[in-house]
Amino acid sequence: MNQRVDVVVLNWNGWQDTLTCLNSLQRLDYPNFRLLLVDNGSTDGSIEHIRAAMPSLELLPTGVNLGFGGGCNVGLRHALARGVDYVWLINSDATVDAGALSALVREAETLPKAGAVGSVLYEADQPNRVQLWGGGTVNLGLGRSQHRMAAGALDFISGASILLRRAALEEVGLFDHLTFFMYWEDTDLGFRLRKAGWQLAVANDSRVWHKQSASLGKGSPLLDEYFTRSAFRFFKRHAPVPQVAMTLLLGRMLVKRLLMGHWHRVKAVLKGAIEA
Repeated sequence: MNQRVDVVVLNWNGWQDTLTCLNSLQRLDYPNFRLLLVDNGSTDGSIEHIRAAMPSLELLPTGVNLGFGGGCNVGLRHALARGVDYVWLINSDATVDAGALSALVREAETLPKAGAVGSVLYEADQPNRVQLWGGGTVNLGLGRSQHRMAAGALDFISGASILLRRAALEEVGLFDHLTFFMYWEDTDLGFRLRKAGWQLAVANDSRVWHKQSASLGKGSPLLDEYFTRSAFRFFKRHAPVPQVAMTLLLGRMLVKRLLMGHWHRVKAVLKGAIEA
């Protein structure tokens, strides 16, 4: 396989996880790839630590936090300007099997209309437990998104590990970072790809081990705020009756947090909804 691939990793205040990720990527068996690290305005000395550990690594500092989509877009634009055939986005809190990229490219090459190909993600702390099979589905009527745990139809590929075809990106554009600062940007891209006639696929033998919500932490009020804001914006754009989808989503999120007594998270969800 001679297709040129740039592998883009986005770092934000997490240089320890990022170095572990980069070390695993350096062991990939794919013959024609380059590593590119985008630092998303880190304030924890990430750039200095990573440069000290990997002085030859290509590193693009954004200077400010552009959000997930905005930071990834910096890497995507840089890669596309170099004329690569594919760009692989891999989360900085993930480690990969040596054959993960080869499997992704193989799958993409067998499906010329595959705009995006995902990996099978496993739990980092339970390496044999599937976290998600490539991506997930969205019920636009009920305002609900669900991860796939086994093979099946997909509405989107998770941004945690996604191989993107150059031609598809040139047709539909990159992540909409102005609308989605964090969360739902990969779902929106999946919907735009499918609307333009591109397929989504999963390489079953592309294995990735991924921590969940490593940047903000699971149960973070800020996570709730970003998730709700982006979800509302997504359903406003894609749902046939946005108000129904948003109301049902909001109700589920509030009831769950109220039952747990997490009042600070209730406030965060409401803030996200109001600001959407």
